[in-house]
Amino acid sequence: MERRVSGLVTDYRHWQIPLGRRFRSLKMWFVFRMYGVKGLQAHIRKQVALAKEFESLVKADKRFEICADVVLGLVCFRLKGSNELNQNLLKRITKSRELHLVPCQLSGRFVLRFAICARTTESRHIQQAWCHITQLSFELLQEQPH
Repeated sequence: MERRVSGLVTDYRHWQIPLGRRFRSLKMWFVFRMYGVKGLQAHIRKQVALAKEFESLVKADKRFEICADVVLGLVCFRLKGSNELNQNLLKRITKSRELHLVPCQLSGRFVLRFAICARTTESRHIQQAWCHITQLSFELLQEQPH
């Protein structure tokens, strides 16, 4: 505290654009300027289509289930089974450092959330992610006692 008051330590958080309403709208203006309305619409439609593609892959695998309606680029899914099984799957996914999934609880069930939000995401990334998830799931299920 003493050092900051005396000016010996620089506090860089004061060097950024503030997060007030006017500057948040400026960020939105830059997005519209970069994409244009039609470009932004196309970008959102692409994200939604990629999420639907991932949803169809999940639905095609009887080991998995969709847990909520797919909204924009978010797909909530899980392995059919216990919360512990899904927690272990998430641990493996995180440990692999190939994907980053964020969990949540829906009606007491541990659910994995696959969010498509990168501007450069393509169908091949969705396919690679699903392949990786199913491979880790296969390994996990093989280790489970029958």
